[in-house]
Amino acid sequence: MSDNFQEYIQFLNELLHDAASLGASDIHLKTYSAPVFRINGALNKMDKYGVLKPEKLNPMIVGILNDDQRRALKENSEIDLSHSVSGVGRFRVNVFKQRSSLGAVFRTIPFSVKSIDELVLPPAIKKIADNRRGLILVTGTTGSGKSTTMASIVDYINSTRGCNIITIEDPIEFLIRDKKSIVSQREIGIDTKSFSTALRASLREDPDVIMVGEMRDLETIEIALTAAETGHLVISTLHTLNAAETINRIIAVFPPNNQGQIRQQLGSVLAAAISQRLIKKKDGKARVPAVEILVASQLVKEIILDGTRFQELHDVIEKGHQNYGMQTFDQSIFQLYQDGHISEKEALENATSPDDLVLRMKGVSMSGDGDWGAFDSGSEGMTPQYEPTDFEFDK
Repeated sequence: MSDNFQEYIQFLNELLHDAASLGASDIHLKTYSAPVFRINGALNKMDKYGVLKPEKLNPMIVGILNDDQRRALKENSEIDLSHSVSGVGRFRVNVFKQRSSLGAVFRTIPFSVKSIDELVLPPAIKKIADNRRGLILVTGTTGSGKSTTMASIVDYINSTRGCNIITIEDPIEFLIRDKKSIVSQREIGIDTKSFSTALRASLREDPDVIMVGEMRDLETIEIALTAAETGHLVISTLHTLNAAETINRIIAVFPPNNQGQIRQQLGSVLAAAISQRLIKKKDGKARVPAVEILVASQLVKEIILDGTRFQELHDVIEKGHQNYGMQTFDQSIFQLYQDGHISEKEALENATSPDDLVLRMKGVSMSGDGDWGAFDSGSEGMTPQYEPTDFEFDK
C-alpha cells in the first residue's frame, strides 16, 4: 500500500474513531461536503473535518478495498463490505459512485452482540427463538435495527442450546464466537457467490439454524422456505413495515400461478414475523425498538392460506398478546412508555392510533383491554415446536 493511501486511511480511521466516540450510527462521506454523522437518528454535519474533495476522498475509499473489491466496484459502480478499526469497532460499508466520484456510508457495528434483554426486546422474542424449525422474519426499514435484533436472536440460540449455526451475510456484521453451538459465518463475494448459492450449499452442511442476511430474490426465498419446511430454523430479514406487508411481499415475489402453493408453504413454515422501528429514548442519548410481533397461530395460518383476509391480522395480533406474546406497534409503544423508556411526546408521535393511546395513558377503559395485559411466557401458545435437546457442544 502506498504512503498516500496510508495517509488517507489514517485520516479515515481517525474520523471513524471520533464518530464512534460520539455514538454515531452512520457516517456519510461524499465529495464537496463535510462528513455527516447520524447521531440518535439526526444528521449532523461535521464541519471541523472540512470539505472532502475527490483527490482526498477517492483514495481514502479505494485504500480500504482489496483487489477483488476494486474490480467489483469498477464493474457494478457500488459494493458492500466491512471495515475494522483496531480499538474502535467494525463498520458495514456501502461504496457507491455519484457525480463521477466515490461516496460511502459507514454503519457502526458493535464488537459484541447485545442480548435480547439489553436491547429491551419483548420476552416473547426468546420464546420465538426456542423454535427448532420454521421461518423467523425480522423486518423494518433501513436503519431500524433489524441486523442487531437478528444477531441477538442467533446469539441467544448460541448461548442456550447446542446447534450448528450457519450465517450468510453481505457483509458479515457481528462476529459471533462459539458458545454452546458452533457458528460458521460466510460472506457474499468472499466466502460464497450469492445468498441463494450459499443457502443451497448450507443444506448439505448439517445445519440446525441458518441465518440469511436478506431474502432479496425469488430463488433465495424459495430455498429458505424449503429449508424451513425440511426441519431447519431459518432466520432472515425483509424491508417491510409490518407483518401483513411482510406476508404479502413474500407471496407477491412469485408468479400468480404459484402463489397458492407459496401461501400453503408459508402458512406451514412461518414461526413468527417481527417488525420494528426505533424510537428516541427519554434521555435523548439512544433509541429503543418498538416491536410488532406476529406469531403463527392456527388462526394466522388460516388467514395466510385464505389469501383474502390479511386485513384481519391487526386484530389477531392485538388479541393474541397474553396467550402468544403477539403485540401491535401501539401495544409495544404503550409498554415502553409505561416502563419509562420513552416520553409521552415520542410515544404519541410514533403511535399508529395516537388518540387511542392517549386514552390508555389516562387509564380510560376500552374494549379489549384484557388483550393489553402482561404476556404469559409460559403460555401453551408459545411452546416451541420441538422440545429442547440436552446436547451441548463441548467447549
